[in-house]
Amino acid sequence: MPQPVFGQPIFNEGIASADPSHFLVPHPSDNQLYKQLGDALQKNTVGFGPMRGKPDDTYTLATAYGARGDDTVKAILANGKIVFHAMGDSGASDFRDYTSQLHVADQLTADALQSPSPDRPTFLYHLGDIVYNFGETKYYYDQFYEPFRNYPLPILAIPGNHDSFLVPGTAPEAAPLEIFSHNFCATQPGITVEAGDLHRTSMTQPGVYFTLDAPFVRIIGLFSNALEDPGVISSEGGKWPNVPDLQLEYLKAQLTRIQSENYSGAVLITLHHPPFVFAPQSGAQSPGSHGSSPSVLRQIDTICSEVGVYPHAILSGHAHNYQRFTRTLSFGGKNREVPFVVCGSGGHHINSVGGSNSGQPSAEPVFGTDVSYLEVNPAVQVTKLVLAKYQDTEFGYLRVAVDGQRLRIAFHLLDGTGLNQSEYDVVTVDLATSTVVAN
Repeated sequence: MPQPVFGQPIFNEGIASADPSHFLVPHPSDNQLYKQLGDALQKNTVGFGPMRGKPDDTYTLATAYGARGDDTVKAILANGKIVFHAMGDSGASDFRDYTSQLHVADQLTADALQSPSPDRPTFLYHLGDIVYNFGETKYYYDQFYEPFRNYPLPILAIPGNHDSFLVPGTAPEAAPLEIFSHNFCATQPGITVEAGDLHRTSMTQPGVYFTLDAPFVRIIGLFSNALEDPGVISSEGGKWPNVPDLQLEYLKAQLTRIQSENYSGAVLITLHHPPFVFAPQSGAQSPGSHGSSPSVLRQIDTICSEVGVYPHAILSGHAHNYQRFTRTLSFGGKNREVPFVVCGSGGHHINSVGGSNSGQPSAEPVFGTDVSYLEVNPAVQVTKLVLAKYQDTEFGYLRVAVDGQRLRIAFHLLDGTGLNQSEYDVVTVDLATSTVVAN
């Protein structure tokens, strides 16, 4: 049937409804499919086209809100700060994980509805892996639209590997990136077939990579492609021939614009695959389920150095836990402390930060552990890398606040019941000096 198109975006149902008790479309076990795919998950990248517009164009928060955009921006400016949610890896392919996903979505919704101004969030930024296992259209309702049916704000997103990996034999129109784009990168808001009988309209992001320009913050989103590991943002000189180098030009153009505008707000870079994931230095213990992406970081660092602009923080998902690193580097003639925050705790499942060895439990690292050994041929002068804090037993999400002076990133942890949340970890960055300050 024709899909309804609306002049203005719709974000929720207007009337709250209870959590579902089952999947509308049963999700079979994917064990056999994973076995068939084998090492394709480590080899098969996907191609993609350019975003709409020029490489230095931005997508404004006002555009995301439609007719309410100007008033929303005015209210944020009047309050003197912006607050938003962020997290990744929310999809639940197994019904045993569904309750966890619903609990996270419900807490995000409660925060969005109940927080007093000026602390009320204005959007959710999803760090990828929205629909498991491979972004199929038939699972979008259960894993995205239904859990967030009551969330009253725009949901912006970059795709994760599970939103982009192309299972051989999939029809072109059913390719995961096509489905993602249909729901998040539409040219105008409309109710998609994936939304079923719900009314959240498609987002109008200009592409699978894009820059969100909001009051006090600019978020440069990168698509790190379809591999389980590592992340990939370019062809890397022909190593990944079907991956275009579009994002390198885009990142340089965005940073150049920030430089030329003398932009004074917070600059964030987001990507699904984390530049850093904890792994022990010795071989006595295996790393966690996902690894770091040093080549991607090297490309980001190189472009930052060329332009002379470095982000205040880098956010990612992918590893199914929470990890916060502090990277100290010398850049532009001054020392900087940059948080690298991993928040893959959105509901899929939780993995231990450390792996196990011969079936034995992992040895958990100490908060504040120096992990400078994770640096692999960095393209900037790095002084130190520290695993400041982590959480690998419960789910949660980020609450980010930015004003004219500081960036505050807080991880909110759900308790074992999923019914209560608390602020588990906070890092605050002074925007003028790019250093971590006392909260």
